[in-house]
Amino acid sequence: MIRLGSNSPTRALILKSHSINFVQNGGNFDEDSIKTKNPKTFVYEATLGKYKELIKKYGCEDMPLLVADSVVTSNDKLLRKAKDEDDARRMLELQSGSETSVITCMIFKSKEKEVIDISITTYEFTEFDKNHMEEYIKSGECFGKAGAIMVEGFCKAYIKSVKGYESTAMGLCVEKLKSII
Repeated sequence: MIRLGSNSPTRALILKSHSINFVQNGGNFDEDSIKTKNPKTFVYEATLGKYKELIKKYGCEDMPLLVADSVVTSNDKLLRKAKDEDDARRMLELQSGSETSVITCMIFKSKEKEVIDISITTYEFTEFDKNHMEEYIKSGECFGKAGAIMVEGFCKAYIKSVKGYESTAMGLCVEKLKSII
């Protein structure tokens, strides 16, 4: 049993689908306090901030703590979660027909070990169909997702090539996590 220090339903789904037992206790770390625009630095600082908050609150004596965060980068821009429909549209238009990387950082801490990992999955997308993109935005599925993308949903039809694990792009590199636990 591990403690998932994240409010993400997608991360919970990844653990469930891989038969990893967990309890979910996310935190309230303010990502807006991070000033860097470098995607790798940002995701590391966000994960570390969440980790520090949750290790103080729960520790890792009774069960290991797992904290993760993801960001998206395309055309050298840091893409976080969309604030509104216009922000989602801007992000998706930037990624349409472009190379887009999802960077996920995780920190796993048990009594025996501490592991920090940064994984990257890179997609090359074909041009997004404008009508399909508008339907996706209006559906609201793009909200709460880094870069407003959903590689297991909307973006799947537009993947030209991929380098890396889909689980990383979904928010948690379960392949690496399984090797740790």
